[in-house]
Amino acid sequence: MCFPHAGGSATAYTHLARTLPADLDVVAVQYPGRQDRYREESFTSLPLLVEAVAEELAREIAADSGRPYALFGHSMGSLVAYETARLLAERGLPGPQRLFLSGRGGPTAHPHAPYHHFDDAQVLAEVRRLGGTDQSMLDNPDVLEMVLPALRADYRALGTYSWSGGEPLATPVTALIGDNDPMVTVPEAGTWREHTSGAFDLKVFPGGHFYLFDQVGEVAAAVTEGLLAGSVAS
Repeated sequence: MCFPHAGGSATAYTHLARTLPADLDVVAVQYPGRQDRYREESFTSLPLLVEAVAEELAREIAADSGRPYALFGHSMGSLVAYETARLLAERGLPGPQRLFLSGRGGPTAHPHAPYHHFDDAQVLAEVRRLGGTDQSMLDNPDVLEMVLPALRADYRALGTYSWSGGEPLATPVTALIGDNDPMVTVPEAGTWREHTSGAFDLKVFPGGHFYLFDQVGEVAAAVTEGLLAGSVAS
């Protein structure tokens, strides 16, 4: 199950889904407030988003309790994936085979950015700084009218998020990062090691915050490697 970045949608993972081995079922979460869920209210609270995801995932687990699964999140999606795994563990439900956490450090690695106080201009400036979006789209008023509500909501969710503390997960973790990410350093990405008592691996790729769009084959290989490691361990 894949979790998009702030302002992102499920289609962000189309190329990765097509590149991964055909025997893997790739499911991408579509947050409310975008694309086919455009008319739904976006979550402005990360815990409420996590709760909704965990409830849906719990139903899937109950329907096929022996089926292994993994979670992949990029940027904001890393926090959603991590907190979803924590919530499932708290409820005694089977956890993911592995967590793939991309484009972000652990929840204690970053200073608490006041994203929830950003106005539209500041949100757009941050999106431009990080790249990964066709920049010409940001100059189109019609497109902005469609994407800004989801961006505002996601940045508010990030700005009001705070880690509640707790024991490390037992789930193995692979952290992935671009070597020229303007938001996250490689050492910060390595802090995910503190949040698991299981195996940990750090994969560094050429590129910026959205390195994964240019390194799809390499990212797919890292995911496949991580899943195979988990299969051998089990």
